[in-house]
Amino acid sequence: MQPKFKTRKAWNQAEMLLQPAFIRVVDNFRAQLEDSPWTGEYEDIQDPYPGYILRLKKDTIETTVNIWDLCYQICFVAYPTGALVENGCAVEIDETLFEASGAVDWQKLEAKTQQLIHNMFEQFDHLGG
Repeated sequence: MQPKFKTRKAWNQAEMLLQPAFIRVVDNFRAQLEDSPWTGEYEDIQDPYPGYILRLKKDTIETTVNIWDLCYQICFVAYPTGALVENGCAVEIDETLFEASGAVDWQKLEAKTQQLIHNMFEQFDHLGG
């Protein structure tokens, strides 16, 4: 789902966060895959909107991850929620990812990304029993 923004400030904050979040997601997946029985392959997608997915495989188990959806989960509060999906409500930027000066807090961005990727791999490991 493409996010919608309430204000121009939220749009600007998203612009500041999304590219670094994307880079952190890809790098953290790379690091996790190095020490994992899972293998991964990136693929461009065009439908329903342009983006990237990561196809993960371990033995006979396969799953896909939408990279931009992960970035949205990092950058926005409670993404996606039922209200967002059903009503097309605007997303809320995770303000904790910014320093008081308005700059991106790189350590918090990295920590949130690492935690999300770590949790995903824990869930993936339970897929195979």
